[in-house]
Order: sequence, then C-alpha cells, then structure tokens
Amino acid sequence: MQVLPIQSGATTKECPPQGRLIVLTGPSGVGKGTLMQALLRRHPELYYSVSVTTRSPRLGEINGKSYYFISRNKFEQLVAQGEFLEWAEFAGNYYGTPREVVLDHIRSGKLVVLEIELEGARQIRATFPSALSIFILPPSFPELENRIRGRAQDSEDAIARRLRRAQAEIEAADEFDIQIVNDDFETALNDIEAALFG
Repeated sequence: MQVLPIQSGATTKECPPQGRLIVLTGPSGVGKGTLMQALLRRHPELYYSVSVTTRSPRLGEINGKSYYFISRNKFEQLVAQGEFLEWAEFAGNYYGTPREVVLDHIRSGKLVVLEIELEGARQIRATFPSALSIFILPPSFPELENRIRGRAQDSEDAIARRLRRAQAEIEAADEFDIQIVNDDFETALNDIEAALFG
C-alpha cells in the first residue's frame, strides 16, 4: 500500500515517519459508523478525523466527538476559506473534513481514518491518490433497506431519498481499492483490520 509523500527529495534518514490516509465509505445504513467505532476501540493508535456537519445532533451524539455541529453559514464561510480537505452535501446537510488537522497527523506518521460519503471520498481520491479507499457494502439491497428503516430516524420521503442514493453509491463500489461486505460484523471488522495492518 502506498503512503502519502511527506518530503520530496529527502533521504531516508531525514524523512519523518510517514502516515497514511484511509477512507471508509459506503451507503447510509450499511454500518460504517459502527464498524469505525469498533475499529477505534481495538486500535487507539489510529487518528479518527471528526467531520464537521450542519445537521442536528442525534440522540447521544457529542459535539466534538461524534461531529462538530455548526450552522450552514459558518460551514459556507469555512468552504470559502479553503478549510476543508473535502466536503459534500448529503440529505440536505453539509459534511466536511477539516484540512490542517488531518495533514498534521499524516505528517507526524499517523494512520488517519476518514468515514465519509461517496462524493467526499471521490474528492479525496482525486487529491490524494495514495490514500487507501475502502467501500463497505450491504449483504443485499433489501437488507440495507431493513437497516435504514430499523433506525426509525427518518420520514418515508427521507428513506426513499436515502435508498435512491444508496443504489447509485453501491454502483460506484468498484472505484475503491477494497470492497468489504458487512454481512457478519466481526468478519467485516477483521477484513478492515487486514486491509490496514495486514
């Protein structure tokens, strides 16, 4: 697996430890957030980049840990200032990855993990072709629909939008370095670990 270059032209002795950017994506409801939480519990040495969003916090979410929750106006100001590594609009809300904190951790030799939507993942691939990209797939589309409905967080219209978007996202899975099916949770988690550390 490739790593992000840190110092061009430097000798091996002069180079600091090199980090790597890892992108985890997949359709809404596929379980990527739950997989990410389990991965971070097993591997506290990973740096998880907390995204910025304009959506409202869900029950149990903590500002600064789950997401940074900000207004649309503030988000748009940060976009204009070039403060995001990537950003996208999803389900009527903005999501973005803070640029400098991610780059600082990569430069210091950390494995930096992003859990982001397809559009943002494509931006990262264009900017950082050496990033390792992992796409999480559902075992089937009906199972994905069951998971989304089981969360009981969305209206029927919102569910229909998520499912239409999920279909388009699944069709993009082959753009990514690795595809992992989240059928059995432990197996999927082990497959992610193998991709990162194997």
